[in-house]
Amino acid sequence: MCSIMGYCGSGLSYEEFKKHFDATISRGPDDSRIIDTGMGLMGFHRLAIMGLSPEGMQPFEYHGSYVVCNGEVYGFEKFKAELSAEGFHFVSGSDCEILLPLYEKYGTDMFRMLDAEFALILFDSSSGSYIAARDPIGIRPLYYGYDEAGVIVFASEPKNLVGLCGRILPFPPGHYYKDGEFHCYRDISATQGLICDGLDTVCKNIHDKLCAAVEKRLVSDAKVGFLLSGGLDSSLVCAIAQQKSHLPIRTFAIGMSEDAIDLKYAKQVADYIGSDHTEVIMTRWQVLEALEDVIHLLGTYDITTIRASMGMYLLCKWIHENTDIRVLLTGEVSDELFGYKYTDFAPSAREFQKEAEKRVRELHMYDVLRADRCISVNSLEARVPFGDLDFVEYVMSLDPAMKINRYGKGKYLLRRSFEGDYLPHDILYREKAAFSDAVGHSMVDHLKAYAESYYSDAEYEKLRRKYRQARPFTKESLLYREIFEKYYPGQSGMVADFWMPNKSWAGCDVNDPSARALSNYGASGM
Repeated sequence: MCSIMGYCGSGLSYEEFKKHFDATISRGPDDSRIIDTGMGLMGFHRLAIMGLSPEGMQPFEYHGSYVVCNGEVYGFEKFKAELSAEGFHFVSGSDCEILLPLYEKYGTDMFRMLDAEFALILFDSSSGSYIAARDPIGIRPLYYGYDEAGVIVFASEPKNLVGLCGRILPFPPGHYYKDGEFHCYRDISATQGLICDGLDTVCKNIHDKLCAAVEKRLVSDAKVGFLLSGGLDSSLVCAIAQQKSHLPIRTFAIGMSEDAIDLKYAKQVADYIGSDHTEVIMTRWQVLEALEDVIHLLGTYDITTIRASMGMYLLCKWIHENTDIRVLLTGEVSDELFGYKYTDFAPSAREFQKEAEKRVRELHMYDVLRADRCISVNSLEARVPFGDLDFVEYVMSLDPAMKINRYGKGKYLLRRSFEGDYLPHDILYREKAAFSDAVGHSMVDHLKAYAESYYSDAEYEKLRRKYRQARPFTKESLLYREIFEKYYPGQSGMVADFWMPNKSWAGCDVNDPSARALSNYGASGM
């Protein structure tokens, strides 16, 4: 990951800008640079992944224009060759160096052309305009706000904007900003028409597109590792990657010492595919000690996001401190496309699709946010194969009657697509356990028990009523909200609401986001 920030006007000193910008220096510890465009300030903290030489340092400049980008542009070599043939000159091996020449040639139309996970800020010297943009899913973070003078400020994280801007908001994925307005250039949740191919064709396409998504994310000038929970999604990413690699890939799993559901399955996968596997054990003390830091780095009060972040944060911290890996591939985004445990209760295919569209639009506030912060705060980069734009667009366009669970097994299309020698059959068809539960049921139980002991019933009722937006509804949710407000006072609007199953569906009216609260959890905890 890297960190970017842009103050798009005059009135802020270099020293004040740097103070706010340095709040996210862990995202890019390799080098830092702040430049004055003549009409504002732009900053870049670098984590070198592609083009490791000093020439790959940003901001990039071209004909007086500047750009800072936190991202990976896949297939940039094709753009680079075409632009070079037209006389554009490049000095580094960085994928992001193509952005200014692309903008000079195509303007804001270039955003629709990018196969990328990115957030960028661009200063156009010819017009004096600032442009900002974010990828269609929001894999890479970007936030914005306005200072007291009304100047818009963009930054990778809300930490950069606290104390500088009044109201902080997430930059909408799939949009670009120019001349005071936000424009949608791609809505990845919207379908242009349903794909009604046969089952064999659909499964072949899912297979081929996911394999291509993993393969392109293996390209890196820095070392790559893999988070392996033992669940279907991360196991598939690791299995595909191992088949594409000549040497054993490095896989990592974490769990509570006493009851980690997935550690045994992660080891089973690692043994089967032949990866170089590491298990990390976490304790109740480590979880509770890290809780406040995790909520601060996340910038959320959402229950399931925080729970699922505890193991991921501690695992990434271990990887950062004990290895030379800089890039991690993860299994996020699969659930939003193929379904959760609770979407088994969808009353119709149409309702399943509506829920998927909602979840994809909100990904940047939940699972994608979790993966970004837990990984980036440890000076690592996240890559998300299930978030590949071609893959997401295809799965979202499939007839929802094929995706809804009418097979007696959730995510059946994905499982069927990889029958063969990728994974052991019992892993491929194992019931899903949520990551926050799979690291050990005891972890969530420890968090809930800690919150129960923290407040009396009277204190809980009094304190929860302070909050109107996303009012806490358990002592656990109150504890998280109080810690959130300590670091982001009055900024609860950065998150839409608590991530919860669709309570309007029969069987989903529960008061805990864990799949354990659902009647169909069954063998997921085995």
